Amino acid sequence: MLGTWINVGTVFLGGSLGWALGERLPSRVRESATLGVGLVTLVLGMQMALKTQNILVLLLSVILGGALGGALDISGALERGSKKVEGLFRGRPVAQAFLTASLLFCVGPMTLVGAIQDGLFGDWTLLGAKAILDGVSAAALAATLGPGVLLSLFVILLYQGGVTILARLFAQSLAGFDPQHPAVLELTAAGGAIVLSIGLGLLRLKDTRPADFLPALLFAPLLALLFRALGK
Repeated sequence: MLGTWINVGTVFLGGSLGWALGERLPSRVRESATLGVGLVTLVLGMQMALKTQNILVLLLSVILGGALGGALDISGALERGSKKVEGLFRGRPVAQAFLTASLLFCVGPMTLVGAIQDGLFGDWTLLGAKAILDGVSAAALAATLGPGVLLSLFVILLYQGGVTILARLFAQSLAGFDPQHPAVLELTAAGGAIVLSIGLGLLRLKDTRPADFLPALLFAPLLALLFRALGK
């Protein structure tokens, strides 16, 4: 759960700094940090995606996952849900700051994929990149919305940390869990494709609605097992 603790630490430091500085925090700081994280996110996504052992599995999982996610309109549902909940707290600064920060830091593919990576493999690299982005975002939010942003620390710890713990327990419950098993590698590769999508969005190159591709994380290991059974 190291990645989550690092994330909590950066949000605490960034939120405290933003609260102290207020409106004096330059917007260009957040801009530069976001672009930097976007570049590194592309590199991380590529590294993960290249772990695939069968490009057809990766291709099919992303296509099927994207089709299902698009049909379910996962991205749209998250966006509409966020706006609806935010609307309940307008005019209440602390509650609005807490909710806005919690949604920003926890609702998204980067959180889920990073937490799973940390839990299954102890690889917190993706959460480390997310932590930097969240820390800068926390500073910017706290500068405008106030100390309520810091309350989101509990949500990060419970949600993101909870996913990591569940993933670790799942790995430990499987006798002879093999990180190099085709199903695990294809899960990682599908996650990498989603991370690449996130990176494109951070760099403002293309909004690919990465949340819609989350079902690929389910299809990838299933297709890997199917192809293995068929001897492909």
